[in-house]
Amino acid sequence: MATSADPATIPDHVPADRVIDFDIFAPPGADRDYFAAWLALRDPAIPALAWTTANGGHWLPTRGDLVREIWGDAGRFSSESLAVVPGLGEVMEFIPLQLDPPEHKPFRNAVMRGFGNSHMVAMTPLVRAVTRELIAGLKPQGACEFMQSFAEIVPIHVFLTLIDVPVEDRARLRPLGQQLTRPDGSMTVTQLRDAADEYLRPYVEARLADPGDDLFSRILSVPIEGRAWTFSEAQRMCRNLLFGGLDTVVAMFGSIAAHLARNPDDQALLRADPAIIPAAADELMRRYPTVAVTRNLTCDVEMDGVTMKEGDLIYLASVLHNLDPASFEDPERVDFTRELNPVRHTTMGNGVHRCVGAGLARMEAIVFLEEWLSAMPEFRLDPDRPARMRAGNVGAFTELHLRWD
Repeated sequence: MATSADPATIPDHVPADRVIDFDIFAPPGADRDYFAAWLALRDPAIPALAWTTANGGHWLPTRGDLVREIWGDAGRFSSESLAVVPGLGEVMEFIPLQLDPPEHKPFRNAVMRGFGNSHMVAMTPLVRAVTRELIAGLKPQGACEFMQSFAEIVPIHVFLTLIDVPVEDRARLRPLGQQLTRPDGSMTVTQLRDAADEYLRPYVEARLADPGDDLFSRILSVPIEGRAWTFSEAQRMCRNLLFGGLDTVVAMFGSIAAHLARNPDDQALLRADPAIIPAAADELMRRYPTVAVTRNLTCDVEMDGVTMKEGDLIYLASVLHNLDPASFEDPERVDFTRELNPVRHTTMGNGVHRCVGAGLARMEAIVFLEEWLSAMPEFRLDPDRPARMRAGNVGAFTELHLRWD
């Protein structure tokens, strides 16, 4: 993982012994195992706070305590930049994700009210119904490619129902979420934003003019410090939630299904005692974190014996916190009896920008486990069709073939 980069391309304030070459979008081996690819950074030869020359250069903390500390420090580490992808933050201008305190607070409060617990509880029957319908269609087939036939359907169907747009639009919108989190170069960041805005515009205008009971309407009905939302603010918020709802839970479903397919004893345990499924969902979400975020420094910061400069970018991978032995005992082992507070792990972020949809994601994971395990026989990976993954700001399976008798 050493670098052969031209020293002239490395900033003067970055010590030579901090420099590595690690591409967050293509770490070696990530197509087979995203998590193992990231854990290669636990090599003792790699510093706790490294500078990678890939993607224009940025800091990369490799130790769990640093990842979590920086993630929760919105004062010195701003979320304005959004990503190491050039121009993405400047173009997207997400609300509330790219705002910092104190400007961030009234917008986040409005979004959190939209995601109120009573609304999420009311969504549970829909999640269960969609899950059961898909399982009923898949079960007689004896096999499936899980990502396309299940993981990419349930959470996106639920989210589109929440915002009250046609669920048939899933096929049109899903590629946009993939381009944001795992860009392949086929769209510029401006084209990506414009595609989302073109889709959202009539819905944003309608929700502002005549609010209904959907998620966007609930949020936009909450005043921002005593005034109404502007159209630009509403558009940026809806853009934020649209992209947030199109990929993360899909990736989570894939990781959970892959673990159970590889571990029949865990399947048997959950089938025998469904009461532990909520705890199992928390543990599986901790064990398989796929989200990473970028922060930019608002001032010079000294950390781990090095001075990072104002304006530097720093990339935070949840996998490096959740699977750090200093953060969790024997972290790569899945233990459904583990004493675990979901807020302690970083799967859903940390601090003021912790994922606003964390409660919804957890509910969907629990319903998936309950329904799939109660209806499906023991399932396993298809030995003839290897699983494939792809790294990015959300790492995910691109192919996951399952079989059952």
